[in-house]
Amino acid sequence: MRKPAREQMRQGMALVVLLCLTGLAIAGPTGLLAWSENAQALEQRHAQIAMLTDKRDALKNRVQLLDPNSADPDLASELVRRNLGVLHADEVVISIEDE
Repeated sequence: MRKPAREQMRQGMALVVLLCLTGLAIAGPTGLLAWSENAQALEQRHAQIAMLTDKRDALKNRVQLLDPNSADPDLASELVRRNLGVLHADEVVISIEDE
């Protein structure tokens, strides 16, 4: 028994749509072939996040040391000497040139 032409056309279109979806699931931007690239990018992002977290923690510590209510005298002295060039009368500066 032969199916009507309309039913064959509907089944043919359904088959084409299923084949397209299968192709995208395998070779699409989020498909199986892109899985390893996405995993590698995720590892790189985790490494970058770890580096930025360490940097943030170091800056957070420095900010706490410069708190006006309880500033670290050694850090404050270091910043004043480096940025303003202020020295005590009994200090001697020896500059070393980089090669």
